[in-house]
Amino acid sequence: MTDHTYNVLFLCRGNSARSILGEAMLNKLGDGRFRAFSAGSKPKGEVNPLAIEVLREADFPTDGLSSKSWEVFARADAPTMDFIFTVCDDAAGETCPIWPGHPATAHWGIEDPAAVEGTYLERRKAFVTAQRHLSNRISAFMALPLRSLDRMALHNQLRAIGQLTDAYVARSNLLHSESK
Repeated sequence: MTDHTYNVLFLCRGNSARSILGEAMLNKLGDGRFRAFSAGSKPKGEVNPLAIEVLREADFPTDGLSSKSWEVFARADAPTMDFIFTVCDDAAGETCPIWPGHPATAHWGIEDPAAVEGTYLERRKAFVTAQRHLSNRISAFMALPLRSLDRMALHNQLRAIGQLTDAYVARSNLLHSESK
């Protein structure tokens, strides 16, 4: 029996920072179990350079990352998504296309690091914080027993992941590692 590769789409309004971070991180951390994509409702057309910088410093591949419309993934010839996560409040509140395959969806709101003004260090810190929040949620998502959860339980788990705080994730990861 071959393992199923899950397609995951991270959505944001501009598709230049948070959704890009999610795509790059899950593609590496998912180790073949997940294939991640990103898109935006109103894409900026370019990836924020700080997103690329932070990803590279954390050893995540950045080749092929681009800012694109979510309409690309609503077409009939697009990969069928298993999961769609909105990572900004704006995209979560918009009317989304009808996604082929009826993927499981959840909102994992992350503050927009690209909206932070200030010094280079302040802006960079915002990107590192967004990356950490996404990393925590992606880790919790990857730990789910996806094949054994019914649709309602899966939906509840995905929504709960969107509410996770750093402290909760750190505590649950510690408990999980101690139980091994």
